[in-house]
Amino acid sequence: MSDGRIALVISDVDGTLVDRDKRLSSATVDAVRRLREAGAAFTLISARPPSGVLPLVTTLGIEGPVGAFNGGTIFTPDGGTVERHVVAAEVVRGMFELAAGRPVSVWLFSEGQWHADTLDNPHVAHERIAASQEPVVLSDMSALYDKTDKLTFVSDDAAMLGALVAEGQARFGQRATIARSQTYYGDITDLAANKGTGIEALAAAHGVTLAQVAVLGDMNNDLPMFDRAGFSIAMGQASPDVKARADAVSTSNDDDGVAHAIDTLILPRLGVPGRLRVQGGMI
Repeated sequence: MSDGRIALVISDVDGTLVDRDKRLSSATVDAVRRLREAGAAFTLISARPPSGVLPLVTTLGIEGPVGAFNGGTIFTPDGGTVERHVVAAEVVRGMFELAAGRPVSVWLFSEGQWHADTLDNPHVAHERIAASQEPVVLSDMSALYDKTDKLTFVSDDAAMLGALVAEGQARFGQRATIARSQTYYGDITDLAANKGTGIEALAAAHGVTLAQVAVLGDMNNDLPMFDRAGFSIAMGQASPDVKARADAVSTSNDDDGVAHAIDTLILPRLGVPGRLRVQGGMI
């Protein structure tokens, strides 16, 4: 933890900024406004594609660069690309080979489009919201291997998916970032596409040091940014392992955890009196 003044707050999206139904609450929008009025900037870093982050950028009034694909793509609110890192084709091919025969759905994100091997998956509906687009059903994705922004394996069999992620890390961990962004999502992005490297790029773009950055997250793929930021906050529903790596713990994402963190943990570090949050509002 740093004792320096916070100049930039960076939040994860799913499981953190939005609730389980992918909704952004008015309480969070208001808290971000108060944060900006106190002199700190706010931005996002997410496993989502840019198309899924842009609507939130607009609602929150974010003006600086934003991270998508766990930091693999840094883009501006007008849609311009600052950085883009794709997964090595050999890694994509190898992960498909590891997954062969396992009961997983496959999503491949490439050049602004979400490709899915099937629509018969309970998580497709939420991903339509998260990605803010419709998937293209594609049974053979080999033509996209050399231009993959993110590859995601989807399954509610947590043990099986965990084993696949672990095998991928063992085989390709030196060439790609492989981690779960949710218990049912196993994400593969470029080695540089991790939230630790991502917040370094976002801090540099905002002209601040990592010691001046506060981050909020809930999953293992958020840990690289927890380890590098000056102040890290885990959501209340995060696993004990994730909470143990954070400097502080907020309420859950379904209980306006980002708003609670801003009002009770971040604003006081900016010299603004903390606000006591109670269910249904603040006093």
